[in-house]
Amino acid sequence: MLGLKLLTDPRWANIAESNLEEILSDHAWCEQKAATNAITLITQNSEHQDLVEELTAIAIEEMQHFQMVIDIIKQRGYTLSRERKDDYVGRLVKFSKKDGSRNQSFIDRLLFAAMIEARSCERFRVLSLNIKDEELATFYHELMVSEAGHYTTFLNFARKYTIDVDVDKRWKEWLEFEGELIQSFGTKEAIHG
Repeated sequence: MLGLKLLTDPRWANIAESNLEEILSDHAWCEQKAATNAITLITQNSEHQDLVEELTAIAIEEMQHFQMVIDIIKQRGYTLSRERKDDYVGRLVKFSKKDGSRNQSFIDRLLFAAMIEARSCERFRVLSLNIKDEELATFYHELMVSEAGHYTTFLNFARKYTIDVDVDKRWKEWLEFEGELIQSFGTKEAIHG
């Protein structure tokens, strides 16, 4: 469904479950960054009213997810760790095209967002199916559904607002790049780690 070239080894869920405090902290910061990304897209493309409305809803939802994760951290007696660099996202940023037209940058920012949502959705699925903690398994199943909707929204906006980008061709390039990139990840207690 998502078109990802490499699926996460289910054993990654065991790594994540071995340090729930760390994976939950990392997850919280992923939600915050997703909200920030949606707000940045709104700020830079406010002429598209439907995009403003849809991404405002996504930004709010991402911050609600942030709050939900914070609540779980608190309920379990954990502490939210400081935000840390996400090497996976950093490599995706470097892959993004920034030197073309304004439209090319806009479309690539949408595809960047779709890519992160697709991988997050896939990772949440792995967690929902493979961790023993039933409360978290249910929680991650619900978030998986939400992330799939976000992925579709970003991809659909890229297709709608392209002027000079072959979105399907560029999306295939994103999928190929991410398929190679993700091979270096999946060994840490991090959503993209």
